[in-house]
Amino acid sequence: MAELKRFLIAVNGTEASTKALNYFGALFGPAKDIECILLNIYPAPPPHYYQSGKSLSDYQQEKEEGAQAIFKESEDILLQHGISPEIIKTKCVMADNKTISQVILDGREEEDCGTIVVGKRGVSKAEEFLFGSISSNLIHQNANFTVWVVG
Repeated sequence: MAELKRFLIAVNGTEASTKALNYFGALFGPAKDIECILLNIYPAPPPHYYQSGKSLSDYQQEKEEGAQAIFKESEDILLQHGISPEIIKTKCVMADNKTISQVILDGREEEDCGTIVVGKRGVSKAEEFLFGSISSNLIHQNANFTVWVVG
């Protein structure tokens, strides 16, 4: 039996994320020997969030509920390409004191994925200027795994 190939696909509801999902789906359509983990990452709450009397738990619940819509849209894209729903997992993570690229790398390691799939433009030009490109950071940190940057 063939070894199960595991892919971590970063999803955030952007056009870049949609392109990455369509590319992955077109390549792997009806494949059965793969597993894909859809990873959605959200930032830590802004300092003013707590002034309204809400808790970290409230914030996480709000973000995870929002991620469900992103996961549904992402799964629909994969299903259109013939990806079986049984091979799709989802994971929502807060980037608490970590960069988005570090959270992606941690997720890849935790899920034992051999390939990371990301869209080319997941951040604004201003964010890229200030913090660097997520895809560029992933490529430069890559060791013993593959990174697909879909543009």
